[in-house]
Amino acid sequence: MSDSSEMTFWDHLDALRASVFRVAVVLVAATVGLFVFKDFLFDQIILAPSKSDFFLYRWIGAEFSIDLVNIEVTAQFMIHMKMSFLCAIILTFPYLIFKIWQFIAPALYDNEKRKVRNAFLFASGLFYTGVAIGYVLIFPLMLNFFADYQVSDAVPNMFSLSSYISLLTAMVLTFGIVFEFPTLVALLSSLGILKKETMRKYRRHAICAVVILAAIITPSGDPFSLMVVAIPLYLLFEFSVLICRSSGQKSIENQ
Repeated sequence: MSDSSEMTFWDHLDALRASVFRVAVVLVAATVGLFVFKDFLFDQIILAPSKSDFFLYRWIGAEFSIDLVNIEVTAQFMIHMKMSFLCAIILTFPYLIFKIWQFIAPALYDNEKRKVRNAFLFASGLFYTGVAIGYVLIFPLMLNFFADYQVSDAVPNMFSLSSYISLLTAMVLTFGIVFEFPTLVALLSSLGILKKETMRKYRRHAICAVVILAAIITPSGDPFSLMVVAIPLYLLFEFSVLICRSSGQKSIENQ
């Protein structure tokens, strides 16, 4: 173990306070920067899936666009602040992971440091993969489905900006967080806590859990949304089984 044993409780508290302060400064700076560049943030990123020239629609040959409306007095300003902050969190996620690693590293043994460091690097990549899948694939497909779905031609669809933002943030952030699951599996497997046989044994339970989680994530109970969300989550579980297998084998080889 490193020299963390020589640090007092107050030393650890000071280190934590310094880390939190640096993260807050970076997060505030990123939020202010994104707030200033409002046109680029909203027109080129946040509202892009609502336009017909979004690259996914061009790839699949879909002709789709929606017109958003605002029905609340303060909604646009509040959404501007909210999305600036949430996008800043996504943008600075690797730095947040780095500061967490930097804080806990002194308390680890050398072999644990290597495993945890690799897990944190893996976590950053998986987080952005989940965010990308939620933004590029899941959200546009759900938006396309709901925009074309009508119970009657007499009831046209008209979407508010608030509902659009709610669905977008739910899909993007949820998939970003859920995609951290393989990181946890890889870390537990490398430490010998979790074995591939255990995950295989409870595969049926995992399928049920995936369906339940997908039902919680989706804003409605329609089968299409459930399927669109559940399939990537199940594939993520199977990927976690593979990660557990390779990590477990590597753990055995290193012993």
